Amino acid sequence: MAGNILNFGSLNIDYVYTVDHIVREGETESSLDYQVFPGGKGLNQSVALARAGGGRAVFHGGSIGREGMFLKEILEKEGIDCTWLSVDEGANGHAIIQRSLAGNNSIVLYPGANHKNTKDRIRQVLSAFGWGDILVCQNEVSHVDFLIQEAYERGMRIAWNPSPVTDVIHQVDFSWLTWLIINEIEGECITGEGDPEKILEQLKRRYPELQVVLTLGEEGAVYAGNGLVIPQESFPVTVQDTTAAGDTFLGYFICAAAEAEGEEAIREALRMASRAAALAVSRQGAMPSIPWRSEVENG
Repeated sequence: MAGNILNFGSLNIDYVYTVDHIVREGETESSLDYQVFPGGKGLNQSVALARAGGGRAVFHGGSIGREGMFLKEILEKEGIDCTWLSVDEGANGHAIIQRSLAGNNSIVLYPGANHKNTKDRIRQVLSAFGWGDILVCQNEVSHVDFLIQEAYERGMRIAWNPSPVTDVIHQVDFSWLTWLIINEIEGECITGEGDPEKILEQLKRRYPELQVVLTLGEEGAVYAGNGLVIPQESFPVTVQDTTAAGDTFLGYFICAAAEAEGEEAIREALRMASRAAALAVSRQGAMPSIPWRSEVENG
């Protein structure tokens, strides 16, 4: 089924301060180093979708502040269409991250422009998409429930990664979704079950048409949908940084699964996504760690 992919997602600026230890209440500490990185689950997933290929045009929808214009440039260099990315006069979404010498971190996240998306703006963006197109979304932007409902009513296929978990999981009709991509923590928040098998059983019982991918970290992933339950082992690598692993997995899986028909095609989509995630965690950084399709196929 031909069509475009619209990722309506977050774009953040990550301000990372290296410190001797995480600052305590009432304490002032000098930073040993300071770096600025592009961030946000939306940005990572758009880059993963683009690098995965698959023949579909990738669009990014959402909002940035003026200081976030370099994020748009990054997306465009990846071949991502930013026609539906609006510029807000307020602050960009950003994170203030303390990273201690012991490897611990503390994060303050400010949503900024990511929460300036209005329902009218969402309608405007989705008016350019419809049957055969795919919506990818996370929980770092405003009006996620409205976004999903509008996309469903336009006949789009929807892939939702409900991260970070918020009350919106109680406001979305999961029967509107085509794919639900979750980890164990998100699965427990949705179903009340902690065991992976029980998470999948609950979702299958409640939403029999839903295709679920439950990622399990070092234990791999499990697909449940279309009457199939398919486990996928992880690929052994030396872990350097897990930051963008889930976003990489999602991008590669959706690109492959969008065209998949039958059990073997789904198995290949899982293998491709798992190989890509393994390459990502073997490298430092978030977006820079996301591999290109040629690397995954030859890895």
